[in-house]
Amino acid sequence: MDVSVFGTGYVGLVQAAALADVGHRVLCVDIDELKIQQLQRAVPPIQEPGLSAMIDDNLREGRLSFSTQASDAVIHGQLIFIAVGTPPDEDGSADLRHVLGVTREIASHMQADRTLVIKSTVPVGTASQVEAVARDELDRLGKGQLAVRVVSNPEFLKEGSAVNDCIRPDRIIVGSDDEQTRAQLAELYAPFCRSRDKLIFMDNRSAELTKYAANAMLATRISLMNELANLAEQLGADIEAVRRGIGSDPRIGYHFIYPGCGFGGSCFPKDLRALLHTARASGQPLRLLQSVQEVNETQRLVPFQKLQKLYPEGLAGKSIALWGLAFKPNTDDMREAPSRCLMEALWREGATVRAFDPEAMSECRRLYGYRDDLVLCATRDDTLQDADALVICTEWKAFRVVDFALLAHKLRDRLVIDGRNLYNPQQLAAAGLRYLGIGLPQVAPQAGPQ
Repeated sequence: MDVSVFGTGYVGLVQAAALADVGHRVLCVDIDELKIQQLQRAVPPIQEPGLSAMIDDNLREGRLSFSTQASDAVIHGQLIFIAVGTPPDEDGSADLRHVLGVTREIASHMQADRTLVIKSTVPVGTASQVEAVARDELDRLGKGQLAVRVVSNPEFLKEGSAVNDCIRPDRIIVGSDDEQTRAQLAELYAPFCRSRDKLIFMDNRSAELTKYAANAMLATRISLMNELANLAEQLGADIEAVRRGIGSDPRIGYHFIYPGCGFGGSCFPKDLRALLHTARASGQPLRLLQSVQEVNETQRLVPFQKLQKLYPEGLAGKSIALWGLAFKPNTDDMREAPSRCLMEALWREGATVRAFDPEAMSECRRLYGYRDDLVLCATRDDTLQDADALVICTEWKAFRVVDFALLAHKLRDRLVIDGRNLYNPQQLAAAGLRYLGIGLPQVAPQAGPQ
């Protein structure tokens, strides 16, 4: 099929590459000329495993192309994906200006019937708005005879594994009551349904709510586990033992029950705020999700609060090594990352941060620039030089195997605060380190801080 994608951000680019990879002819359009030039050289603007190679392969095969010309995309695509950003407004609601603006532009160039597929995460009722805007623009231009069909087709990608999620989806949600449109989407996604039918058809409003409901459910599991971890610390229990105990129950399972220093990224925080805004506006507030949001905001400060307790004289002049800047592994995304909460709190107290992340160093520099209290180190172990303590914020594989004797030798206060529970407390205690995880019992080090 001939497919066009408006927006070459995280969602649009991955979806476009995956569709091209199964044989569809995909044209991506974006107003950013520099980004398009880079993509034409197979240089994606995001860090996502496998994406660059997939783009390169499909560029060479002629199935994937990039342009800044909206008119070309509208002429090319029978199906036109809308995958532009929906940033949060000041009140937490999703800002639909880009979605509706692209809709008007598509309608202005239409010369034949088109199906618009909303891939952006949007509030319930957006498909109706998009259809109304497109219809209004067509009527205004004297093209009222053209048909425009609107589909809600939410994405369920996880940063760091988005390519795999896209080519091997668990489910494909299609919101439409129109049989012709459903047939188009079934044909489009047929290559992804060879092992089993993954298509789930429903109305547009239900499809829009499904996206938010999924993220709300997962965020709730994380915040609940973090609440239980904080309780475990007070009771002297081991949250890792609790996690294994409850995860073995097939009704619960092990997904999203890992305690830590909170969730971040572009989806969960933003989508929670948008859903809470929608609920308040509808007169049906979501009290549980309000608590989920509040718990997460507090949890991201837990590593800093642990440091404060251990340094009652204050953190001014202290040097803190930080492992992990991205909000999760396999991405360079630092949006609402726990590391940012920690660094900004440390700087307010007069401390210096020595940080390392396998992918997010450039993003950190872009966000914070050059400052005396931020040292971006070339390697993980370089952060330990002249550092008083170590804090871990991201569970990168590169941090899993560590020479604990080296940590004890390098860290002036022999202190490790692990926001992701990567290590065995007994092993660090045996090396003479004081180790504080999230919800873990403390084990006295065999040799005290020096």
